[in-house]
Amino acid sequence: MTTPQELNRAARQKRPFFLRRGPMENIATVLIGAGFLMLFQPFLLALYTYSLTMLLAGTVMFIIVSKFPE
Repeated sequence: MTTPQELNRAARQKRPFFLRRGPMENIATVLIGAGFLMLFQPFLLALYTYSLTMLLAGTVMFIIVSKFPE
């Protein structure tokens, strides 16, 4: 007979990378950090132009991914 912990572990192992909470939260955090750095750099206008888009994408991604099961 399998225990609930074993079932949970088996379900986690079958889940693809893009549906796992931990790695996707890390990617979202990196996107937010990159957007922040792009916003405050004084060298390239193209980076500044897309900084808000990057910040918003990372924030929305983090909000969505935080609802995924662990």
